[in-house]
Amino acid sequence: MNHIEYGPLAGIIGVWKGNSGTDVSPEPSVGTEKTPYTETLTCEAIGDVINAKKQHLWVVRYHQVVRRKSDDEVFHDQVGYWIWDADRQQVIQSLTIPRAVCVLAGGTASTELDGTTHIDVTAKAGDPHWGIVQSPFMDSNAKTTAYRHQLTVKDDLLTYSQSTLLDIYGKSFDHTDGNTLLRSDHS
Repeated sequence: MNHIEYGPLAGIIGVWKGNSGTDVSPEPSVGTEKTPYTETLTCEAIGDVINAKKQHLWVVRYHQVVRRKSDDEVFHDQVGYWIWDADRQQVIQSLTIPRAVCVLAGGTASTELDGTTHIDVTAKAGDPHWGIVQSPFMDSNAKTTAYRHQLTVKDDLLTYSQSTLLDIYGKSFDHTDGNTLLRSDHS
């Protein structure tokens, strides 16, 4: 496999583990709940895709499993793809969570001289390109209105912060997650 073709996504390929995550979510009885978590993030290079004989994309499939530290129960499971469009210098993230929510986010990447890569993607409800699709129940009860994911990777260290703006419990809430992960293999 030629990692150069994956552009800024080359650095995320592998299995990552972290135990310093914090999920900040809405809780109707107390307002905000902070949940410490551990996670495993598996990013697997799957090759290239050509769209309409014109667009050449490089794709990394991922699976994220997040467990509460308090009871080791899975409380977030997410699958998706990180996609690199070299011609447009664009990073794309598509994701699905089993709460009947799907996101297609787009953005940019940059790499510093020391090899640190920064990725920043966003989506918002109603955007015709970088949007959010959700079930009628979620739309009525816990609507996702905006999404942002910022990721930094250098060597075997990956950090991220994620913001999901929700309309829930009659108000707007910025549901955030963040963690620092170490690569446990070199796929």
